[in-house]
Amino acid sequence: MFMFKNFPIAMEQLWASKSRSLLTMVGMVIAVASTITVVSVVLGFSRYVAEFLKGWGTNAVWVAPERPAGEAGRTLGRAELDIRDVESVKERCEALRLVSPNTRQSAVSVRYGRDEVNAPLEGVSVEYHAIRKFEVETGRPFAVVDIEQSHQVCLVGHEVLRKLSVDEELVGQSLLLDGRRFQVIGILKEKGALIGTSQDDLVLVPYTMALKMYPSQRRKLAFVATATSEDQVPEARAQITNLLRRRHGLEAHQPNDFSIRTQDEILEAFNAISLAATAMLAGIVGISLLVSGIGIMNMMLVSVTERTREIGLRKAVGAGRRDILAQFLAEAVTLSILGGGIGVALGFCLCALASQHPKMVDVVVPWWAVALGFGISAGTGTVFGLLPAVKAALLNPIDALRHE
Repeated sequence: MFMFKNFPIAMEQLWASKSRSLLTMVGMVIAVASTITVVSVVLGFSRYVAEFLKGWGTNAVWVAPERPAGEAGRTLGRAELDIRDVESVKERCEALRLVSPNTRQSAVSVRYGRDEVNAPLEGVSVEYHAIRKFEVETGRPFAVVDIEQSHQVCLVGHEVLRKLSVDEELVGQSLLLDGRRFQVIGILKEKGALIGTSQDDLVLVPYTMALKMYPSQRRKLAFVATATSEDQVPEARAQITNLLRRRHGLEAHQPNDFSIRTQDEILEAFNAISLAATAMLAGIVGISLLVSGIGIMNMMLVSVTERTREIGLRKAVGAGRRDILAQFLAEAVTLSILGGGIGVALGFCLCALASQHPKMVDVVVPWWAVALGFGISAGTGTVFGLLPAVKAALLNPIDALRHE
C-alpha cells in the first residue's frame, strides 16, 4: 500500500536526478531483457524440436551400430550391423510396424550439366517415406522394384534444386552422384530446417544401390523403424535389444554394440541441454542483477546522505520511522520497476528481432516471463533498497537537522 501512497514523491525525487537514475537502471534493464529473451528463445526451440519429433510420430525408433566408451567397449571389437540384422528385426520383432535400412553420406558430389554442388545422400527403402513423413511433391516415390533391382533412381529435396538453379522440370532428367548417373524420379515436399540445418538439402537413393556405391557401409548399416503403437515402443525396444544381442553373440555382462533411441529419449536429451544452457545464462543474468542491485543500493545511500536535513525536518514535523522507511523503499522499488519495464520492452524487441532471422524458430514471449521480469525487478529493488531505507529511518532528527 505504501508503494502507491509514496509513488508521486518517489517519481519526483528520481526525476530530480534523471541522469543518475537512468545509469542506475541500466543493469536492471539488461538483467530483465536477458531473462525474457533467454526464456523465450529456449521455449521456442523446445516447442520446435517437440513438434519436429511429433512429425516423425511418437512411436519412432532409431538403431545404429555404436561401440560404448571405456574398457568394456574396447573388448567388443568393431561395432557392426548389416542387412541380415535389419531383415531379422523386420521379420521377428512383432512390435514393429515399419522398418527401413538407412545409410548416410554427409556430402556427395551432385552434378547437373555444368553445375556441381555437394549434398547429403541417404540410402533408404520404400518404408522410409512413411516413417520419416517424406512426401513426394512432384513425380513418384520409390517402388519395391527400385529397391530389389538396385535401380539408379533418386529423389531430391528443394534445397538441392535451389543450389543447382533448377526447378521441378528436373524430374525425368539425370544427375551424376559421385560420378554415377541417376534418374530423378521425384521432388520431395519441403520440410524446412531443424536448428539451422535444412531437411531439404538431401538426395535419397535405394539403399541397395547406396551399398553398391559405398561397400564400406555394408557392415555399418543403421535402420529406422516405427512401433505398432506408442504404447508398444518399450516392447519394440526390448525385442530389438534381445534379438540383436543374440545375433551378435553378446554375453550377459557385455554392453550393447548398438544404440537404440526413441523420440522421448531424444527430447529428454535436448531438454537436458536446454536446461544446462539456461542455467549457465541464468548465472550471467544473476551477475547483472547483483550489479544492478548494488547500483540501486549505492544510489539510495547517496540519496539518504544528500537528504539528511530533509529527513530531519520530516521527523521534526511528525513523520515516523515507518513513513521514512516507506518513502525510501518506494523510491528503490520504483527505480527498479521502471528499469524492469524498460527491460521487458527491450526483451520483446529482441525476441521479435530474433524471429525475423530466416533460420530462427518462432520466438513468443510467454506471459509468465513478463511477470518474472517484473517480479525480479521489484524483488531486487526491495532487497537492495532496504538497507538505505532502514538507515534513513533510524536517523536521529536533531542530528539530521544539524547535518551540513
